[in-house]
Amino acid sequence: MITTVLQAIRVFTFAIVAFLLALSLTPTLLDFLKRINARKQIRSSEAAPIYSRLHANKAGTPTMGGVIIWGTVIVLALVFAILNLLFNGFFKYLNFIDRAQTYLPLAALLIAAILGLADDIVGILKIGPKGGGLTVQYKLLVYFVLSAIGAWWFYYRLGWNTLYIPFVGNVAIGLWYIPIFIFVVVATAFSANETDGLDGLLGGVSLFAFGALTTVAFVLGRYDLAVMGGTMGGALLAFLWFNIHPAKLFMGDTGSMAIGITLGIMALLTNTALFLPLFAFIMVIESLSVIIQLISKRLFKHKIFLSTPIHHHFEALGWPEYQVTMRFWIISVVFAGLGLIVFFLARIL
Repeated sequence: MITTVLQAIRVFTFAIVAFLLALSLTPTLLDFLKRINARKQIRSSEAAPIYSRLHANKAGTPTMGGVIIWGTVIVLALVFAILNLLFNGFFKYLNFIDRAQTYLPLAALLIAAILGLADDIVGILKIGPKGGGLTVQYKLLVYFVLSAIGAWWFYYRLGWNTLYIPFVGNVAIGLWYIPIFIFVVVATAFSANETDGLDGLLGGVSLFAFGALTTVAFVLGRYDLAVMGGTMGGALLAFLWFNIHPAKLFMGDTGSMAIGITLGIMALLTNTALFLPLFAFIMVIESLSVIIQLISKRLFKHKIFLSTPIHHHFEALGWPEYQVTMRFWIISVVFAGLGLIVFFLARIL
């Protein structure tokens, strides 16, 4: 009991420290992004007329703010790991880098963030097929490569080959684990990228998803992973301070790519991939709206939504941006809570 309480204090302490650190560093980052002219480019009216009309006023807003999210997590992880190496003793309780629990999610977070940062820079410089960075096809390829490496590590190095099915238990699926792993990570990364379209939307939705996964990791006794999740939550909360409407900066692909891939990895590490559609419900709806719209346009030459992802559809209907965001937050809280209820019931029954 005492150990559990101490670990809970550890998780909340890191969340608070991450929040305060990110909150204090963001103004400096914001000034730097303005100085180097790292600003949002809005797609042309020909390519996306509704989006361009609704978001023309956002052009020039500093982007790449996701650096503050993943940067805070990586810095805290490295600082306390180094202090643990130098002094050991007390600092071993603060070090949350662990081979079994956080090596892969931290590595995935950093690699995805760097690749997303490169994409942001390409977009700012107006390089690429359409002068706006990597296309969706190239992003999906990046997601696939990263997830394939993770799938190989899980299956061949860690020996994972089971999928937890609620109310059934762990089911051995053999080599099927690899394509399922790849699908989960690619789908989560794609969904996070599609959700990042309104002030505060992805930040809030992913905050609730990380909160649910952090709770799951804690209940399963994976305390280092829970600390990492809490640190992500604290950094996200600080980012939201500056990202809520009207946003002073955007996270960019360096934030959305890192968030999406890390969410998928955490779900797989806790063997709760089948709960992810509830923990990240809005992300699922966002990506489904894009897929449905694409299929409808290709097969039937007809648009189901005024604009996609679906948050733009509601904007086009006349909903104020902040109203769409807050309502999506409410839906996220409800479904994340429902996911946790199902998780706890499945453990009891």
